[in-house]
Amino acid sequence: MNTQELYAFYKQHPVVTTDSRDCPEGSIFIALKGESFDGNKFAVQALERGSALAVVDDEQVYNDFTAAPLNGKSMVLVPDALQAFKDLAREHRRQFAIPVVGITGTNGKTTTKELVRTVLAQKFNVMATGGNFNNDVGVPKTLLRLRPEHEIAVVEMGASHPGDIKTLAETAEPTCGLITNVGKAHLLGFGSLEGVIKTKGELYDNLANRTGSVIFVNADNEHLMGILPKNVKAVKYSQHLQDAAVLGEIVACDPFLRLRWTSGGGEWHEVATHLIGSYNLDNVLAAVTVGLHFGVAPSAINEAIAGYVPSNNRSQLTETGSNHLIVDAYNANPTSMAAAIDNFSLMQVSPKMAILGDMRELGESSYQEHVTVVEKLNRCSFDEVWLVGSEFAAVDCHFRKFADVEAVKAALAAQPVNDCYILIKGSNGIRLFQLPELL
Repeated sequence: MNTQELYAFYKQHPVVTTDSRDCPEGSIFIALKGESFDGNKFAVQALERGSALAVVDDEQVYNDFTAAPLNGKSMVLVPDALQAFKDLAREHRRQFAIPVVGITGTNGKTTTKELVRTVLAQKFNVMATGGNFNNDVGVPKTLLRLRPEHEIAVVEMGASHPGDIKTLAETAEPTCGLITNVGKAHLLGFGSLEGVIKTKGELYDNLANRTGSVIFVNADNEHLMGILPKNVKAVKYSQHLQDAAVLGEIVACDPFLRLRWTSGGGEWHEVATHLIGSYNLDNVLAAVTVGLHFGVAPSAINEAIAGYVPSNNRSQLTETGSNHLIVDAYNANPTSMAAAIDNFSLMQVSPKMAILGDMRELGESSYQEHVTVVEKLNRCSFDEVWLVGSEFAAVDCHFRKFADVEAVKAALAAQPVNDCYILIKGSNGIRLFQLPELL
């Protein structure tokens, strides 16, 4: 069964599942494999539970099924089930002659995606990536959500290895794109900052091969400007470049970001956001730039940005009965950790406490990057700092250390913290997102 034949089946059965426990009647089951699972082993169960077709890449599973088929059910053998999934999603995406905005970057891509979605929704019916479904499984799932009523799509793309963005862009076929920034993240997979830049730049490479494409770019970022293709229209936003399409600046961070922006030398628009951190200015300016490009009125853009409230432990300020929490516990890398610490240091509040977890996937650079964080903390005047995880444990410092989040929970139970501003940040695997309910 080739892609066109699979897509013809999909049009009759427009529900795809990769979970054998969730197989709606008439759905297509894609047998994906991972380090600790093999969907092929559950293909027959998926058919028994409701799927009409199973796509497998295990010849033995296929042969066993054909020897004893289920009445009214089908199974097809393909060389690579994941690739078949991507090909199906790309074929579906090609049915829609609408703008597709591809977004990637080291930090801020999910927040930027949400801001762009919110702004564009003022004028269009938008289909956007849900949560952070931005990998080689999440992007196809996102594309398969496209329906005739959608007028524009916003697709987030993540990467942890060279070639990841190339593959995702080939699947999504964006008409325009945006890289939020590049920084030190997933160095275990990329090898170096240069590897990160090259991989994120694969989005630009894809757009350079697409007629009429557009790149929205932060003109203040020398890394991004350095890899900008010359044959693609670039729409620039900036905090300094006077002739950028959108120019913006911070008004205050007390603690929420307030900013103002202008376009084409016109009037300045001031917006009060629900975002924590001066580093979110670039994310907001990106959304403004995309919105203006697609004809969203400035007043509608301002309304969308002012009304956006972050979720999923990203730049959130949470007021509990006891404390004021700045929760950014979904991810952490040297760039985002430094930005969070700097922003917290500038906030005119007290007392201040930081609970910081290890930064994962940094490879050989891990020890030095954690030393750098500790050195930065030494220059701050936080009232208390707790460090969580084995990477911070290896760094010699006077701050209080904990082996894991369970140890932190025990300490909080024995020594409750009250009336404090607390920054909580760490890689998702450290599980600091469990702490807000205790604070």
